[in-house]
Amino acid sequence: MASEKDAALAAAAAPVPSDSPTIFDKIINKEIPSNVVYEDDKVLAFRDINPQAPTHIVIIPKVKDGLSGLSKAEERHCEILGRLMYTAKLVAKQEGLDDGFRIVINDGPNGCQSVYHIHVHLLGGRQMNWPPG
Repeated sequence: MASEKDAALAAAAAPVPSDSPTIFDKIINKEIPSNVVYEDDKVLAFRDINPQAPTHIVIIPKVKDGLSGLSKAEERHCEILGRLMYTAKLVAKQEGLDDGFRIVINDGPNGCQSVYHIHVHLLGGRQMNWPPG
């Protein structure tokens, strides 16, 4: 299996329009299975298939609306960006991460982004280190 860095570089080398379907669209549409831990009308949260911590959940907006990464955010995205953060808090509580957790948003090739549909990683269940990467 390729590293996350390799996956990010491959994704960046094959640029696609910002609203092209991604694997996350297939998860939202239930075309491929996922272990959903939270869902409402705006967001979906599911367990990462390659966890980097005992608890590793990916939180995505159901509608991408051009928001392929954080660097593409516009003022009109403020509501969904806030919803993603609030959902991370809800899911962390649901998962029992009372001693803390980490939120990560990878952006662009140097940020190791491999799926160009904005997403938040919720990591917890162990002591995190600093610096992170």
